[in-house]
Amino acid sequence: MIKKINHIGIAVNSIDEALGLYTDVFGLELEGIEIVEEQKVKTAFLPIDNTEFELLESTDKDGPVAKFIEKRGQGIQHIALEVDDIEKAIEEMKAKGIRMIDEKPRYGAGGAKIAFLHPKSTHGVLIELCQKD
Repeated sequence: MIKKINHIGIAVNSIDEALGLYTDVFGLELEGIEIVEEQKVKTAFLPIDNTEFELLESTDKDGPVAKFIEKRGQGIQHIALEVDDIEKAIEEMKAKGIRMIDEKPRYGAGGAKIAFLHPKSTHGVLIELCQKD
């Protein structure tokens, strides 16, 4: 069911401030920046081999990334696992007793369909399922 780790989401106060670490220090190239209104987030993708770092900056003080940073500080916010069929993957997770934040896929950055597993079912790790078409 899981194809690969699609990306690692990293919550930051400011993408502009954080980018230097990934581009200047690590030598990665910025693929692009996108605002996802539905998620109240601005994202920046930096490919590395067959995965990516996704920097996440909240666009709203009450957005999920802002709440994450307020509670836990900047850092890894989620790990995204790529699947072929997100609807099927959601149903399989539920059948295996995994609590879902998203019962149905929603829109994510880059046009992906996404759904989050509740961290209470995954030993404290926020896991995103994503399907890229």
